[in-house]
Amino acid sequence: MSAEGYLDMDLLRFTTAGSVDDGKSTLIGRLLFDSKAIFEDQLEAIELTSKNKGQDDVDLSLLTDGLKAEREQGITIDVAYRYFATPKRKFIIADTPGHIQYTRNMVTGASTANLAIILIDARKGVIEQTSRHAFIASLLQIKHLVVCVNKMDLVDYDKEVFEKIKNDFKQFSSRLDVADIRYIPISALHGDNVVDKSENMSWYDGSTLLYTLENVKIGNDLNFVDSRFPVQYVIRPQIDEHRDYRGYAGKVEGGVFKVGDEVTVLPSGFSSKIKSINLHDKALEEAYPPMSVSMTLEDEIDISRGDLIAKPNNQPNAVQDIDVMVCWMSSKPMTPNGKYIVKHTSNEARAMVKKTLYKMDINTLHKIEDDLQVKLNDIARINIRTSKPLLIDSYRKNRATGSIILVDEFTNETVAAGMII
Repeated sequence: MSAEGYLDMDLLRFTTAGSVDDGKSTLIGRLLFDSKAIFEDQLEAIELTSKNKGQDDVDLSLLTDGLKAEREQGITIDVAYRYFATPKRKFIIADTPGHIQYTRNMVTGASTANLAIILIDARKGVIEQTSRHAFIASLLQIKHLVVCVNKMDLVDYDKEVFEKIKNDFKQFSSRLDVADIRYIPISALHGDNVVDKSENMSWYDGSTLLYTLENVKIGNDLNFVDSRFPVQYVIRPQIDEHRDYRGYAGKVEGGVFKVGDEVTVLPSGFSSKIKSINLHDKALEEAYPPMSVSMTLEDEIDISRGDLIAKPNNQPNAVQDIDVMVCWMSSKPMTPNGKYIVKHTSNEARAMVKKTLYKMDINTLHKIEDDLQVKLNDIARINIRTSKPLLIDSYRKNRATGSIILVDEFTNETVAAGMII
């Protein structure tokens, strides 16, 4: 494949989630191994490590469990990112931890994912952690879930076991906001239905996991209706060749922008038309998500980082009072009426937490209203007031303009990730 062809390939970001010992790292290792996406020296290294540990088979989980503490305990602690490609698609995998105390790590890994793989141990069935991870995937508006019932070899590849788990998950997921859910019985250890069809489960007539990952349609997941272009940087070359050039660089976070389109710059409200759109040295006629481009406008308007270019008849809301669902990421609990820095697209402001409305019990999906102290890994709905209006959409409408992070203004620690209601 040519370098240009590789760059033009479709990219799927997916995350794995499941309880401890459900086999997430082994599954990813199997995907990498069977799709020929690892180097010989990597394979030799994990073969040697497996042999030294007294294991008969190659421990494929070692391909992702990079931290020494993880290898010693046989668990995943941090979010491990892995990259691989097949002739059909490029992939970025976020392998996230299963422990309840690492909920924030799962939120981090899943925040940019198109698809989530939920692993379930065939012997244990749907447990609290399964519900927790499925709810977080739904909360983060991940459009596609693949439920992999793993370790089918330990239940004699029994169809009845798979069907029961499938029905149990369907019953729970009816309360979630996920349209596309698929179910695959697998054995990550032996490779059944991961890359190749399983001879042990002839009763299963669906796709393998890799085929599903290669062919799931994600083009419609992006918002091509609501045009949003947060300005990240103003380009002023100050050289003779481009003495009067003033370009606005950023990433298209929604809609389609074409040369000649009338646009409105927010928050100023001034209007102009798009004069040109450039990607590196190449002139384009249009730009759409998730392209990073620079634009020039026909009129001289004062635009700076943090401003947003939109269409005149379709603009985000400019608000200071914002309802947000947050995952708290700091070991220091949230301070009532506490002051934080809020970062939103390329903009930032100061903010105060006005009220905690409730916390979520994400095992039962019930609201907790009697204990409102927000601590590490809690998910809560809060109301904040910002020092200036932010140009927002709901997270359901646009993941980029509908998300924020809160930062401790004294320590510069990211304390929360939030989804605007």
